[in-house]
Amino acid sequence: MGDGGKWVRAAAVGELAEGAMKPVELEGRSLALYHLADGTWCASDNLCTHAFALLTEGWLEGCVIECPLHSGRFDLRTGAGQGAPIEDDLAVYAVRVEGDDVLVQVPAV
Repeated sequence: MGDGGKWVRAAAVGELAEGAMKPVELEGRSLALYHLADGTWCASDNLCTHAFALLTEGWLEGCVIECPLHSGRFDLRTGAGQGAPIEDDLAVYAVRVEGDDVLVQVPAV
């Protein structure tokens, strides 16, 4: 995270209420954008590392996203899997707000 990639606009601040998430396609990547209940913004890959499932179809609780397929959970601050069946952590991306824009730092392909 934060390794010098390109900053790309993902949404307007007003598009997502606190506690909401949405899928976004940025620079050819399928990502998930989260506006956590505490006002923090996070971004991750939208595909679960365990099986083919979109995380934005799962459940967001605090800073944890739960996959809709097998209930695998990830900490969105670090990408760390929170136990079985997760074996691989989730890629997370730096997010910043500039004015009304939410930007995600997407690494070069």
